[in-house]
Amino acid sequence: MKGPFSAPGDYIYFKSQVPLHKIPIGTKQWRYYDFGPKVVSPLICIPGTAGTADVYYKQIMSLSMKGYRVISVDIPRVWNHHEWIQAFEKFLDAIDVHHIHLYGTSLGGFLAQLFAQHRPRRVRSLILSNSFLDTCSFSAAMPWAPVVSWTPSFLLKRYVLTGIRDGPHEPFIADSVDFVVSQVETLSREDLASRLTLTVDAASVGPLLLSDSFITIMDTNDYCAIPQQLKDQLGERYPEARRAYLKTGGDFPFLSRPDEVNLHLQLHLRRVGVEARPDLIQGISRGGSGASPSEENDKGEDPDDPPKDDGEVTKDPSADSQLHPAPESSESHSLDDQLLSNARVCHFVNENMLVPFLPHLWEILFLYLLPLNLAALYITLSYSWKFRQVA
Repeated sequence: MKGPFSAPGDYIYFKSQVPLHKIPIGTKQWRYYDFGPKVVSPLICIPGTAGTADVYYKQIMSLSMKGYRVISVDIPRVWNHHEWIQAFEKFLDAIDVHHIHLYGTSLGGFLAQLFAQHRPRRVRSLILSNSFLDTCSFSAAMPWAPVVSWTPSFLLKRYVLTGIRDGPHEPFIADSVDFVVSQVETLSREDLASRLTLTVDAASVGPLLLSDSFITIMDTNDYCAIPQQLKDQLGERYPEARRAYLKTGGDFPFLSRPDEVNLHLQLHLRRVGVEARPDLIQGISRGGSGASPSEENDKGEDPDDPPKDDGEVTKDPSADSQLHPAPESSESHSLDDQLLSNARVCHFVNENMLVPFLPHLWEILFLYLLPLNLAALYITLSYSWKFRQVA
């Protein structure tokens, strides 16, 4: 992670327990986490423009402890919605997953709906959070969209970050903003350009074969980057969908209100018939790692060993994924643990508020120090000239 951002303790623990997978499929590089019993139909989390696979780490840790399988993906470098549908289908084939449940926020929710429209046999249910149905309003607000692929990285990052509300936040929301900002800094120029292109590329969600009873709409009632009019249109499209409203949470409720979000996700999965398998995670050691005895015997590595290469695993698409150990000591669904974890982080809120300005520190120094240097140079030359005249 770039910059001096101080990562939350539970995120550091998550990285030590859950390996990051990277697999090339065609010309696309997929980066994802896969955690939980492999016999369970997975919940696949798709982030928004500013998100990565890491932003759902609280959902992965909590739901996997209850016996659910959670997969969190990065949006790959695709440049139109047809390419997204094909690339995502190839990804599912590569990891040998056929029937899925999709949880998408913002742009991720829009992409989830498009995939459900064009590949209805694979999508069993949808959870949509702060999402929308078409891209018309975004393309109208971004007249420079045709040149987005040539735009410098720092301008793309600045544009993405302007969509996050400024101003004072309560501590948990402030922490969620800081975390997402740190993730934006890890994205390349091509990643940002492709995501912004998907946001403004002309497209809309057509009728779905999926019944409204298999859709949950989960929105925050305080504020988010998606206009309320677009969220209302989504509700009108799926009038019989289950509604889950969060009183507060900002743009990233999965980070700022993980207990509420995880509860709604669990209720949705139960309602659509996903059977959790907590019996497959009962062999967890107090040290935070473990699995069922048969799975431990099949592993070629010691489950207590830390992940190699900073937790990244380059995986052969044809290889069968193994059940990763689910930690016990960092259950994000425990409210007491969550409050304690956030209390430790809140001490650093003021320091973390400086994170958005650090990438532009050289610009600030240049603008403020240049006049001082010019003034000092002028004074030096002036005195030198006067000294020569006297001499």
